[in-house]
Amino acid sequence: MDRITQDLLANGSIMQAQVDRLLAKGQHPHLVLKDITTSGFMTMDRLVRFIVEQIRNGVYQLSIIDNYEYIEEKDILEKLAFELDLVYIDLDSIDMDYQLLSKVSLTQLQKHNALPVYVDEMNVTIAFNDPLNIEAQESIQRLFPKTPIKIAISTKKQIHSYLFKVEIKDSIKGLIKNIREELNSISSLEEQQEASSILLLIDVVLKACIKNRASDIHIEPTEKNCVVRARVDGKLTEMFIFEKDIYPPLASRLKLLANLDIAERRKPQDGRFSASVGFKEYDFRISTLPILYGESIVMRILDKQRVLVKLEDAGMDSLSYQKFLKGLKTPYGLILVTGPTGSGKTTTLYGALNDLRNTADKVITVEDPVEYRMNLIQQVQVNPKIGLNFADALRSILRQDPDKIMIGEIRDHETLEIAIKAALTGHLVISTLHTNDSISAIARMVDMGAEHYLISGALIAIQAQRLVRKICPHCKVQDTIASSVLEDLKEYITLNSDIVFHIGHGCKECNDTGYLGREMICEVLTITEDMSSLIAKGSSYDTLLSQAIKDGFIGLLQNGIDKAISGVTSLKEVLRVAKG
Repeated sequence: MDRITQDLLANGSIMQAQVDRLLAKGQHPHLVLKDITTSGFMTMDRLVRFIVEQIRNGVYQLSIIDNYEYIEEKDILEKLAFELDLVYIDLDSIDMDYQLLSKVSLTQLQKHNALPVYVDEMNVTIAFNDPLNIEAQESIQRLFPKTPIKIAISTKKQIHSYLFKVEIKDSIKGLIKNIREELNSISSLEEQQEASSILLLIDVVLKACIKNRASDIHIEPTEKNCVVRARVDGKLTEMFIFEKDIYPPLASRLKLLANLDIAERRKPQDGRFSASVGFKEYDFRISTLPILYGESIVMRILDKQRVLVKLEDAGMDSLSYQKFLKGLKTPYGLILVTGPTGSGKTTTLYGALNDLRNTADKVITVEDPVEYRMNLIQQVQVNPKIGLNFADALRSILRQDPDKIMIGEIRDHETLEIAIKAALTGHLVISTLHTNDSISAIARMVDMGAEHYLISGALIAIQAQRLVRKICPHCKVQDTIASSVLEDLKEYITLNSDIVFHIGHGCKECNDTGYLGREMICEVLTITEDMSSLIAKGSSYDTLLSQAIKDGFIGLLQNGIDKAISGVTSLKEVLRVAKG
């Protein structure tokens, strides 16, 4: 039994009978407290108040909550700050003044989990993780001999994150100095854009982001800084912080690389460029958007090797792959891939195209924009500025004698109507829709104006998908799941002693996230004769689902849970992505 549960029992806050009942159900002793708070026997607010009281009385160290992943450190610290009449600071919500950090020893700050936040005429405010550590406060005060320090509280993770950014910032201090010297010695704008140090900085940013497996790079000016963030495994993480004066030449040089108008800062612009990073050639799709302090610049990293993977290598289980492949081998009809933005639909489409392309078939795509260029495929990029939208492009494509057509996304009635007609007149059409699951795509097409009988005649298969983060193999450990969670999922999990779930503990290989890479979970709805008949009649969602299950349909959540049981991902990740 864990320390907090024992103490709650001792002071009568929870009853022994409650604990015994959970243990009798087979619950892990260290998760008894989680089940008690989940079931409402003891509210999380009461638990937080109890822990804070024990910390204030010196009974617990603040670090005790590290053993309880379901107790939020933020909740404890906010309550502790209130009790001690201190300020809790959410570091992510403020624009940090990094000039202040450059004046003190980074080693000392790391040693004491402390971060200078801001300075005024009277005090310098320091965020500590543990506000009761007097020794740490005295050490930090010595770093500011002429200014009294004011204590604030922040989470350990946020303090570590910002100190790590300062460490990275220090590592490129020499390069930033060279950039400033070059800019000071150059007068004309053209020469500033050609400055070699800025190119070196761009190279450093691209290399760091690609090394960390980023899919997108975000460069964002704030009031005081220029922030570079990267999307890794679907989550944004800050990579670099520069002073504000580095942003203008950096933005101008990137726009120059992408053949954009460097003088236009009031309108959004789009472009692309190629660059060698390491020993590989990458394409970068760049988008600029005017914001309050300049332009937000986002670069999508396009790696052909990453996208042109075989569908079975992208994480599709054998059964789903066979169903989808059977649909692709059908000579005509409509195949849809559905899911929210960022669920890997484009990768699936290109994987399908990879399987379809050959010298015997004419394959044409219409995309917005064309992300990856492929041999043996004719790719059309829509251009609304000249009136070339999806529907117009499709009409022309049908006169090009195609065998197979890929439409980047069906967005309107006109495009859907032409896609269905093409599918019914001897063409295989593949496209995407934004729906949460495969069966919902049918209702979406009806909402867009398609007739039920046309949908039933055209559809071959619908795949819905999500991307889940894979557990880092370097820090993979067994996970203990609360009995209340397993109870909610009993229709998906047949519990026995052999079922074990895993989670990533966090290590340097995965940047303490516990996850490394992503993989697809999916459901494939095959349109059988019975299903087609029900669609033509305009049957309800529940009726369609019942028929799908009779036809052997396995849902997205079940597919995800199966992957969690096999140890590919964590149950927590599957529930985050598939259950919402």
